Amino acid sequence: MTSAMPVTFFGWVYFLLQQYGVLFVKGALVTLLLAVGGTLIGCVIGLFVGILQTIPINPKDGLVKRGFYRCIRAILAAYVELFRGTPMIVQAMVVYYGSMQVYNIDMSPLLAGFIVVSVNTGAYMAETVRGGIISIDVGQKEAAKAIGMNHFQIMSCVILPQALRNIMPQIGNNLIINIKDTSVLNVISVTELYFLSKSAAGAYYRYFEVFFITCAIYFIMTFAVSRFLLWIEKRMDGPDNYLLVTHDPLADPCGPFTPKKGEN
Repeated sequence: MTSAMPVTFFGWVYFLLQQYGVLFVKGALVTLLLAVGGTLIGCVIGLFVGILQTIPINPKDGLVKRGFYRCIRAILAAYVELFRGTPMIVQAMVVYYGSMQVYNIDMSPLLAGFIVVSVNTGAYMAETVRGGIISIDVGQKEAAKAIGMNHFQIMSCVILPQALRNIMPQIGNNLIINIKDTSVLNVISVTELYFLSKSAAGAYYRYFEVFFITCAIYFIMTFAVSRFLLWIEKRMDGPDNYLLVTHDPLADPCGPFTPKKGEN
């Protein structure tokens, strides 16, 4: 049996791929599930928190209303600072073991990992969304008010579409970071790529070859995701020339429009 073992580096790589190829694929799929799902939920959380943080407090509002807004902002600010200021590996330990010890909730490692990635991403995305919203020229908001739009219409039809395009690179960056950072979830026994790679490496004590394969898989995933997100960004940019709008913006601010023929 010993004589059948590979003797070269690439021989071992080929051998390990034959023996544990399915294991590597399974780990990569779990990693993508955690990263993509956690990033999507995190973006929703971040969008919600970012919008609430940018709601203006009118000095003319009543004391109770202004106090309520300030309390909400304080809670959201505490959430953002807490999850941005602590490592994901520590958050995973607290959520997984704390849920059982404090609340007697028998949570699966995969669910705990998903919650941690989602909430952690939401904290980062909240500041990204807030920055994207305040980066839009205030004149656009004033112009929207001038044609009769309310706050909801201004945010949904004017501010957020532009802010979303501005923060797309950061969304992609968070997704790539999550693909790599899910490796820390092995501390709570989440069977992602890094966890399964350790199991494969321990079988033959070929750590260099196994993690060379693991490194290549991580690179393939992050490179593919970055190319896909770049394609989405280009699609969001739209055409170079735009047709004039002829619909009534007061009647339907976000509705479809009919372009004038021959104009661009």
